[in-house]
Amino acid sequence: MYARLLPILLLLATSCLSAQEPGTPPAVPQTLEQADAQIQRAEKLRKDADALYANEQAACYKKILVNACLSDAKQRHTSTIIQARELELPAREFKRESNRRDVETEKARREAERPAQEAERQKQAEQYREEEAAKASARAQKEQEKEEKAVENRKKLAEEQAARQAKAEQRARRNAEKIAKKEKQRAKAEAKAAAKAANE
Repeated sequence: MYARLLPILLLLATSCLSAQEPGTPPAVPQTLEQADAQIQRAEKLRKDADALYANEQAACYKKILVNACLSDAKQRHTSTIIQARELELPAREFKRESNRRDVETEKARREAERPAQEAERQKQAEQYREEEAAKASARAQKEQEKEEKAVENRKKLAEEQAARQAKAEQRARRNAEKIAKKEKQRAKAEAKAAAKAANE
């Protein structure tokens, strides 16, 4: 049984020593990669400690002094869990601080960009107003041209109607003159015929 536990014990001891020497302060990471690696080491340390504790508990029940064996195993497990926590806490604190700095940096960037964005919005609004004013002016110009064309068309139509009316009146006048001339010629012929008949 101890032969099977020996490699696990050696691995756990190596992990504990590499994670943190007793009495030394927790390692403080300098980068997010180091923090992630430190958290992973702490998680592995906990998993190895849990596995070792489970194996030690099983081995303790085969001994005569079961309670003392379990107490020692639990003490070793607790000590390793504490080391894992001490390894993990500065890494998580570093990540929280890094996230806080990132949030503050992003907030500062947005604050710094706000005047330029506001100026750009005002520029776009002014451009939009100018475009709308130009469109309105073009529409008004088009309406004016349309109205002028309508007036011109009405004037032209009136002139055409007046010309037709004048032509019709001229034609009627000529017809009336022709009729009057014929009447005059007929009256003259009748008068001549009457005078001739009177002479006979």
